[in-house]
Amino acid sequence: MDGPIYLDTNATTPLAGEVLEAMVSAWREVWGNASSTHFYGRPAKRALERAREQVAGLLGARPEEIVFTSGGTEADNLAIIGAAEARSAQGRHIVISAIEHPAVEEPCAYLERRGWKVTRVPVDAQGRVDPQAIAAALTAKTALVSVMHANNETGVLQPVAAIARICRERGVTFHSDAAQSVGKIAVRVDELGVDLLTVAAHKFYGPKGIGALYVRTGTRLEPLLRGAGHERGLRSGTEPVPLVVGLGAAADLAQREGAARERHLREMRDRLEARLRARVPDLVVHGAGAPRLPNTLYAAIPGADAVQLLGRLEGVAAGSGAACHSGTTTPSRVLAAMGVPANLARATLRLCVGRDTRPDEVDEAARRIADAAGR
Repeated sequence: MDGPIYLDTNATTPLAGEVLEAMVSAWREVWGNASSTHFYGRPAKRALERAREQVAGLLGARPEEIVFTSGGTEADNLAIIGAAEARSAQGRHIVISAIEHPAVEEPCAYLERRGWKVTRVPVDAQGRVDPQAIAAALTAKTALVSVMHANNETGVLQPVAAIARICRERGVTFHSDAAQSVGKIAVRVDELGVDLLTVAAHKFYGPKGIGALYVRTGTRLEPLLRGAGHERGLRSGTEPVPLVVGLGAAADLAQREGAARERHLREMRDRLEARLRARVPDLVVHGAGAPRLPNTLYAAIPGADAVQLLGRLEGVAAGSGAACHSGTTTPSRVLAAMGVPANLARATLRLCVGRDTRPDEVDEAARRIADAAGR
């Protein structure tokens, strides 16, 4: 990739070459409507179902449990609003963590304005939710719990499997937004025990505009989009086959690279942290005491202003918070929930390496960041 050193892979990733090739081929060769049964529709249907198998294979799911959506945000909305409406007779109560992505927080706020009760469970200083706090928040009227798998800012992993066991024992539907974790670490739905799980293609070298929702067999959802009954009636609309093919190819690539990708990400992230700490001894790494994504370094340089620093930083593309709702200097609500002081939150950079990040890029990025902070 030409241009600055890219350290913002939690915001988005570039298309992998294999993914681009698969999509170009699909645009040329399988342009038919996958719902059509004639000569042009049948290849599109086969491509669609092949991609469904690839996504299912990455997650350890069954192909019929994969529902294609326009991305992670739609998948979250379908999970939250769809499950809430399907289970409203049980009760109108939802439990989430205090650090959920806006794609979960906002659907919950929408339901809240319509009479639902939403309990937001706090996190500890490392940004982790206590499963017992989730258990304590449940009532006889709780219809749904949603706790993200990995935080998009800190990279901290949540105890999803433990929370899922609690929900299963209490008969509560459990959703996890795994947009940040899929493609970076192994994410297997049966190991996690989730009923619903969100996937976003562009977070792991697939195209934007496509995602998926894993829906465990037997989990009830009301569709958000109603029409001709595509995707087993859960998501009507003609499927964008080339984008779906891209998602499938990205899933296949992630499965093939597997542990090697994770190992490379961890090595590059740890090298970046070590090089930065050598130049900035008082560097503060948020969530360092908790399990984290292997690619994410959410670190504060005390005394710096991250927004100003990024403005002066030449040759490095990074972020000071979640990219999909940036543009404000308000301290991160995730860091606020962790009890991080506002001045330290404003000094925080989000640095995220990728599968193509090289050691020399890491070393140069650390030098440039430290120099910019010094200025």
